[in-house]
Amino acid sequence: MFSSFSQGARFLLAFTILPCSLGAQDKDKAAEFTQQLRQGLLKCDLDPLVNLPDVFSVTPDQLDALFAVPDGVTVKKNPLFAWMTSNRERAVFMRQPFSNVRIDFSLFGGAVPAEEVVVDFIDGKLNGISFSLYNRGDSGDIKSDEFLARFKLCGQKMGELLQARPSARTANPTQGLLLEGWAWISPKGMALLEQNPEATTGKPEFLRLKVAPRTAKGAFAAAFQERASAVKLSDLPRNVVRTPEGEVFIKGIPMVDQGPKGYCVVASAQRLFEYYGIPADQHQIAQVAGSDAQFGTSSVAMSEALGKIDYRFKTRFKILGMITNAGTLAEVDGRKMTVGKTLSEGDFVKAIRTYIDDGIPLLWGLELGSYPEEPAIAQQTGGGHMRMIIGYDDKDGKVLFSDSWGAGHEKKRMTYSNAFAATHGLFAMFPTVH
Repeated sequence: MFSSFSQGARFLLAFTILPCSLGAQDKDKAAEFTQQLRQGLLKCDLDPLVNLPDVFSVTPDQLDALFAVPDGVTVKKNPLFAWMTSNRERAVFMRQPFSNVRIDFSLFGGAVPAEEVVVDFIDGKLNGISFSLYNRGDSGDIKSDEFLARFKLCGQKMGELLQARPSARTANPTQGLLLEGWAWISPKGMALLEQNPEATTGKPEFLRLKVAPRTAKGAFAAAFQERASAVKLSDLPRNVVRTPEGEVFIKGIPMVDQGPKGYCVVASAQRLFEYYGIPADQHQIAQVAGSDAQFGTSSVAMSEALGKIDYRFKTRFKILGMITNAGTLAEVDGRKMTVGKTLSEGDFVKAIRTYIDDGIPLLWGLELGSYPEEPAIAQQTGGGHMRMIIGYDDKDGKVLFSDSWGAGHEKKRMTYSNAFAATHGLFAMFPTVH
């Protein structure tokens, strides 16, 4: 009924070595970094990010300095990490940032590998760091004893650094707690180490470490609560911005970079959850949804998965329209997956206006590359994809949308008629608490 979503591969462009005057130590660092780049395998020590509590005072400028490319080496993009927003409120460290470059990230003197790290700032102050230490979709299978060793070492280090005893976190799906582990809270800061409940029976799927200052806000603060909670539905309209130029859009939607994986669906879902104050990342959602990191997730599979977990987070998932075998956009019953009335372009635009006015972003499945958009998409980009519709402009007759591709993709535009023609599916998920 609906195609899979994916994103094309990304390659690190050519790098150069500047013939500038460097000290012997700088030359050695530049030479080592260059050699690793040529081999396509970099090594990166992430211990500065677990230097608690000192890391909580790190600024965006200091993060740039901590993980800068060595002097004497010039690359178009820093392969070690990237800012996901133009205002530098979120940065991401990816193990496979480009198809031709892999990075071995490690913590605690190289003892624990990391798949991905996300660093959040609010108003220039660090709000929290999330370390994806293991997820089977990216990491592959792992022996239970190795998984347990990583879990125990991380727990030991958090206790030492925060000088606090942990409290147990038990999985409780009815309260939206899908993971279990330990939490440390002290005057020095907070830490949360989580694993999938089945890991204790020899079936590890997921291991995540979160660290945050006591002043953490949003999803980071929510992660340390004893039960999952979403914002109230009645609070969302205050996030709607109306400009004199005619734009109506939702502010405050976190950015996620899906990277080269086919994770556009779960990345979009993560952004939606975080906007609602729900601490779930794309790797955790991918596990629940059964996503394939290489080929993405079909709309049917994702709608079924979200339909199963929405109540756990006090949210409701609704299919507003999906493409049918006849090639028309129609209403679909999300529980029974039965097709209802055909939707017109007017119905499509009306649904967008209604939800955006209520402060609810929409998940939008479409075919890339078939219709023009602003700014123009790369010519080689095509295929099924999922975006977020974040607003509309009745004056110019355009949809405002966002891609989960990092900085520069926060707000883009397409005409109503082209957006409707490109659509494969339109979905809403919103809090049930008023």
